Amino acid sequence: MADQETVTELTTDEAPIKARGLEGVIALESELSSIDGDKGELVYRGYNIHDLAEHATFEEVVYLLRHGELPTQDDLDDFTAHLRSERVLPAPVLDLLRNTPDDAHPMAVLRTAVSALGLYGDEADTMEEAANHRKADRILAQIPTIIAAFARLRKGKDPVDPLDRESMAHNFLYMLNGEEPGEAAEKTFDVCLVLHADHGLNASTFTSRVIGSTLADMYSAVSGAIGALKGPLHGGANQEVMRMLMEVDERGADPAEYVRERLADGERIMGFGHRVYNTMDPRAAILRDMVKELSEEAGEMKWYKYTTAIHETMEEEVGIDPNVDFFSGSTYYQLGLDPELFTTIFALSRTAGWTAHLLEQWADNRLIRPRAQYVGARNRTVVPVEER
Repeated sequence: MADQETVTELTTDEAPIKARGLEGVIALESELSSIDGDKGELVYRGYNIHDLAEHATFEEVVYLLRHGELPTQDDLDDFTAHLRSERVLPAPVLDLLRNTPDDAHPMAVLRTAVSALGLYGDEADTMEEAANHRKADRILAQIPTIIAAFARLRKGKDPVDPLDRESMAHNFLYMLNGEEPGEAAEKTFDVCLVLHADHGLNASTFTSRVIGSTLADMYSAVSGAIGALKGPLHGGANQEVMRMLMEVDERGADPAEYVRERLADGERIMGFGHRVYNTMDPRAAILRDMVKELSEEAGEMKWYKYTTAIHETMEEEVGIDPNVDFFSGSTYYQLGLDPELFTTIFALSRTAGWTAHLLEQWADNRLIRPRAQYVGARNRTVVPVEER
């Protein structure tokens, strides 16, 4: 039957529809998140992102994405207890991090380490639903440990063992800095994780579902998603934004003039524009307020002033709104994170979405196999090699 459908499809008289970058193509159905680009709305399982950022923790959002409903207190207690129990890395993976070059790209390290986790998971190739949920927990719980361990090792410091208590946000900041974070820092970081947890069928999520559709294991799919997120057009933009802000600061430049000069030279200002939103990214609006609060708390307003000036100048000169990357860079930086780690934090959060999408894919799986329209040469014949 599948072959007959393919023949019919290929011999139709209708011209094939092409969409560069698959823009506007509906590839599949999902119940996980919804984006309204015109209204600037992001919804997880029916809940507006503003509501979730204010009233739900990251662990609650992970549970929501996986199960379709927010957890009861008992559900949440069981879920968080299991996540905490999975935080410790297998010894060989920690050894891998110890032997990784200090100047390696953190996303390359994360991609490699997550792939290595699959070598030490008893259920790596087991596709039963319960096993997949356990693997999703394990991967999500161990990625923060990987990131924090490498961040310290590259600075010549010993890794800090994960806690068997506290939230994921609290535990990560503890492992990174070697001290318990304050309540404000924990809350800010938790909100950042909520905002990045899922975002429709973006490049890395689509990558994870394509890999998952082959019935490859979850470690392969998440590793592939990390590889897709590594690119500067997807996850690496917030790192470039922070580099821009630091350049403004080092030069003592006027942010508005800096932007105008770069625009005049035909350069792109990272952190602006989005393939989906035609107005301000709703996540950006939340982070903008957090940048201000962090700046006021630290008694240092320069990052907020720089972002505000650049935002206003871009609106005046180009009429383009900022996306989530524009404000997440300075938010992460004020939490003590090195810019090189920014994209790994994005991956930490988005693992919630990737694994939920994989579970959704496998619930009614069909191999994802789009077509390409051939535009190359035709009717050629082979000339013997001695005559070429």
